[in-house]
Amino acid sequence: MNMTLEVVPVPVSDVDRAKEFYGDACGFTIDLDSEVAPGVRIVQATPPGSRCSIALLSGMPPMPGAEEMEPGSLHGLQLCVTDIEAARAELTGRGVVVSPVRHVGATGWEDGKGDTWNSFMTFADPDGNGWVVQEAPSELSER
Repeated sequence: MNMTLEVVPVPVSDVDRAKEFYGDACGFTIDLDSEVAPGVRIVQATPPGSRCSIALLSGMPPMPGAEEMEPGSLHGLQLCVTDIEAARAELTGRGVVVSPVRHVGATGWEDGKGDTWNSFMTFADPDGNGWVVQEAPSELSER
């Protein structure tokens, strides 16, 4: 049986603001913006080249057995790119505040690129949900 990760809910306080951030500033494709029930809106956005999307939800009750997340409480979602410096330039050019590129060195986090799989940067959405971007040596389909 295959089990694929295809949608990750991202808790936000203002769906329109989040849609603008992820769509315009981050360049995600807005796949869906729909009121699925009275007062329940879902915006689904997909990072360029990804098979996994994020869901920005408004008015959606938590699933039974699942804890409701507060806006800004999601941290550590990781995106992979093949050129971290180009990705940083694109994001900052779109107005996203992005950390410098860093790597794990002998004394902890150090500025600049590291070896293969060891170059990272971070950014946050307007609610404070934190993202990590890691440089990968090749596209996922080639690994």
